[in-house]
This record gives sequence, structure tokens and C-alpha cells, in this order.
Amino acid sequence: MLLNLNQIGQVALPVTDTDRSVAFYEGVIGLRYLYRFGDLAFFDCAGVRLLLDKVADPVGFRPQGCLYFRCADIALTVAELERRGAVFTLGPHRIARMDDHDLWMAFFTDPDGHTLAVMQEAPRGYAPAPANN
Repeated sequence: MLLNLNQIGQVALPVTDTDRSVAFYEGVIGLRYLYRFGDLAFFDCAGVRLLLDKVADPVGFRPQGCLYFRCADIALTVAELERRGAVFTLGPHRIARMDDHDLWMAFFTDPDGHTLAVMQEAPRGYAPAPANN
């Protein structure tokens, strides 16, 4: 039997406050809110569901993993996310030079401390425009 497990259907993140996390993922990141079932909230990420699942015991909670969101222009994306209230722990920087493109990333956190990132696969030699502060 050949398994075909090459597409993720859902990713779950534990959260300590569902309402606060819904406000962040919908209002700051701009994900499309699907529905809520009790303390579970669901978003659409281009066909992959993101499930925010309230932990039973917040005392033992620890942030985990990292979600990487693709973007077309990392400088504009970071500027807009900052305008919406995201706080970046590491601004746009080149992660790797590939044969045919450069990989750029910037990192921020959600209200529970989970690491999130935006990433751009940019043409070789790309340099993001400086932010207009």
C-alpha cells in the first residue's frame, strides 16, 4: 500500500486565551476565521486549517514550534504587521543563498510566545527597502 501523506490538512497550536489569540490571528495576521467550537478556534491558511486549542492547565504551558508564512514582499509585510501591533524579535534578513533565489525571513511572536515568521523567496541579490519610520 502506497501512502500519500504529502499535504497537511490541519496544524494545532496550544493557546492560553482563545479570545486573545483569535483577535491576534484574525486582526493582526489577517487569517480568515472559519469557526469556533467551545475553546477551539479554526482559521484558513490557504487550505490548511489552523486550530487554536486552549490548554487545560496554563501553568504548564510552553510555546512550541514555528509557523512560517509566505509573503510576496517581506519589507512591506513586516511594516504592515508592525502597524497592526506585531512585535518582531528579528527583522528581515537573508537566511540562505540558493542557486536561483535568496531566502529571507523575519520573526515575531504571538500573544502566547509561539514563534512565527514571514518568509520570502526573493530573486538573487534582493535587498528589502528600508522601513519608512
